[in-house]
Amino acid sequence: MRLAGKVAIVTGGGSGFGEGIVRKFVEEGASVVLMDRDEAAASRVAGEAGDKVRPIAGDVSTLESFVAAAELARSAFGGLDILVNNAGVAQPPLPLETMDEGLFDRIANVNMRSIYNGARAVVPHFKSNKAGAILNVASTGGVSPRPNLTWYNASKGWAIAATRAMAVEL
Repeated sequence: MRLAGKVAIVTGGGSGFGEGIVRKFVEEGASVVLMDRDEAAASRVAGEAGDKVRPIAGDVSTLESFVAAAELARSAFGGLDILVNNAGVAQPPLPLETMDEGLFDRIANVNMRSIYNGARAVVPHFKSNKAGAILNVASTGGVSPRPNLTWYNASKGWAIAATRAMAVEL
């Protein structure tokens, strides 16, 4: 029970890696606020994981969603110790010059802005408690780019650099 008594927010927890993270955190003793844009998926996972998980529909590209998740963590479980920035979006293979601005913005908002918003929402709380952990999920694409995924690779490289810079500063 390595996470006994800890409270976490996990973004993108309604499926995939995020769902696995939520389940493992609960298995290790944590209480979890599961934030996902898919409310039905978030509710399904929370229902299956038990009373230590509270779902919340949220858009990681907005600060308001992170603030709401942090408030839910404090009201439901009495605190907040961990933020897992897991939500991410891929791109279809495209030559770099052909990606439209809408898809680029979606990649930037989900893969990069979410980390910024999460930090803005939780770092003041972590600083006042003199404790807290932020886990940013990236990709091997951030260190070993693949062709025709330039903007996705770049977003994951940004996530890696942001994580390193946050570690140095915090």
